[in-house]
Amino acid sequence: MAIGAGIGAALLAFQDMSVVRGTALSNYPQLVVELGGDPKPLLHSAGIRLQDIAEYGVFVPLRGAIQAVELAAEATETPDFGRRLALLQGIEILGPVGVAARTAATVGDAMTIFANFMAAYSPGLSFHVGPVSDRPDRSFLEFQILLQRLPGHAQTFELSLGVTLKVLRLLAGNQYVPLSVHLPHQPLTSAADYRHYFGCRPCFSQPTAGFTIRTADLYRPLSHDELAHRAVVEYLTTLVAAKGPDMSQSVRTIARQLLPTGAAKLEVIAAQFNQHPKTLQRRLLDEGTTFSALIDELRRDTAEHYLRDTDINLSHLTRELGYTEQSVLTRSCQRWFGTGPMAYRRAVRSRERAAGSRR
Repeated sequence: MAIGAGIGAALLAFQDMSVVRGTALSNYPQLVVELGGDPKPLLHSAGIRLQDIAEYGVFVPLRGAIQAVELAAEATETPDFGRRLALLQGIEILGPVGVAARTAATVGDAMTIFANFMAAYSPGLSFHVGPVSDRPDRSFLEFQILLQRLPGHAQTFELSLGVTLKVLRLLAGNQYVPLSVHLPHQPLTSAADYRHYFGCRPCFSQPTAGFTIRTADLYRPLSHDELAHRAVVEYLTTLVAAKGPDMSQSVRTIARQLLPTGAAKLEVIAAQFNQHPKTLQRRLLDEGTTFSALIDELRRDTAEHYLRDTDINLSHLTRELGYTEQSVLTRSCQRWFGTGPMAYRRAVRSRERAAGSRR
């Protein structure tokens, strides 16, 4: 079985989270041309070589891939560019991760493969499956981009969710429909467009991107190939294990879920890892950060996203960041951005409009 790129090249990529397989932009040039654009200058601006597109054995900058998708939507004046590109991609872009998922025993096992081995496709992306707290008959499939300080990337989220939907339909049947799709930004086209595309209720300006599905759907059987599945999983385990644990990112993921509840505390999160708070602090120090710095950075990134990409009001944003008073939000924005939250929202949107008009 042809697994893909050599282990050596893949392991080198794990030294930098900001890479993704060249297959992430499969069919990108064709779609840009079809929409009346020229992919070469867009890719050049994003720092990506045309010959690396659709090559699984080549890593390209993840930030660059995101930029290429966002630039294409602007250059071709196509607000649903990400969703259109998703229609031209599928599970094959994931290489051996996709093979392991297709040969798993159930849909849930396939989702676990994505959760455990997404780093083989890109260490900067994350996939997680978990129950909905108040509805055990519901589960949430969450997709995350782990990079920080990213400019607007709504198109990239829609591309990723579109591909995820195609994978779900490959595994669970062509007519499969999730219960809802969650997008962390305002709608780029009409809500009806989203309902037609995803086949379910769209929820905008959400804390996370993903799908709500029926938990029972995870037990749907697949065409299991035990021999092939075991071989690919062993390969992926060797590949991903070389990266080693990233405690700061694990803490960040849990803290993001706890922020709105006000429970993103060192003691609470340390308990999630069965560690003493001092042990967790030492591990974070080994990775060059502290718990308080990580939480502050998480709040900053979350505030930046909501102020830039959504119309969420300030009282709601205050709760999302785990603050008890709006005045704390104002002071934090002054420290982060040098201005208050509403002034920052106006400024960043003005800059993005100006940048778009120059392209």
